[in-house]
Amino acid sequence: MNFESDVKALDSLKEVTEKLEKEIGKVIVGQQEAVRLVVISIFSNGHALLVGVPGLAKTLLVNSIAKALGLSFNRVQFTPDLMPSDIIGAEVLDESRHFKFVKGPIFANIVLADEINRTPPKTQAALLEAMQEKRVTNAGQSHELPKPFFVLATQNPIEQEGTYPLPEAQLDRFMFNIWIDYPSYQEEIDVVKRTTINISSDIQSVLSAEQILFYQQLIRKMPVADNVFDYAVKLARKTRKDSAEATEDVKKYLYWGAGPRASQYLIIGAKVNAALRGKYSPDIEDVKAIAVPILRHRISRNYKAEADGVSVEKIIDGLL
Repeated sequence: MNFESDVKALDSLKEVTEKLEKEIGKVIVGQQEAVRLVVISIFSNGHALLVGVPGLAKTLLVNSIAKALGLSFNRVQFTPDLMPSDIIGAEVLDESRHFKFVKGPIFANIVLADEINRTPPKTQAALLEAMQEKRVTNAGQSHELPKPFFVLATQNPIEQEGTYPLPEAQLDRFMFNIWIDYPSYQEEIDVVKRTTINISSDIQSVLSAEQILFYQQLIRKMPVADNVFDYAVKLARKTRKDSAEATEDVKKYLYWGAGPRASQYLIIGAKVNAALRGKYSPDIEDVKAIAVPILRHRISRNYKAEADGVSVEKIIDGLL
């Protein structure tokens, strides 16, 4: 790090994030933790999955964040009849009888994959290459996606009718699994007051695409102490029932645990969390602060856990 200039830049990141949260707060009531986690995933260059029952403003939250970030935004409503070409685009015959590629809605900075688990696995899989490689392939040709590129997906709880569980490989590509919960009593009063009067709040753009790319690179340059690396890797390894670090609960209640991608996200997420708290290097508390949404969708409970009523969150809390 060029210490003085990088420290100033990290200070500015904290200020910009406060402005960002203030703009989003014009439209979104409460949900501060969900907003914080989405912001962390964006500066970490990661994707986020928002899970909650219908009607909790998941779509509005993503739309508001895209506006405040000044990024191009497309929404794809996932339905049972959606085809891969409806997302990535397709070859069409133009007037001169030549094939040309018409880009699909995935060619935007932020793509909202709305109700991602309402569509069959074939179409869900179309997102995989885009999320990991930041490009799509059509008719043997590779097409780069715009930078920065994020998939922010919403999902209804799996138990709901007409849903298809996401494959583990696709779940692992989401940095965070963010639970959107019901608002508190006072928050719900505020929501009803705001949405039943004829007043609209305009969200101002706080950041540009270039600034986001700059901050992403800046975060990568943050130094991390060896004990923090050690803690993050051991935490991920503790979730694997065959590893030496596994606890008794893990051996008893899990089918499988988190892979190395979890360790990477624990470190990069801790860096952003530290920067947003005005620190210039993450500590173990920063890893703990983002551990639950990173690990929640990467570990699989067995039938014993379900029979004993042991939740994924309870297992992760035990590891922390």
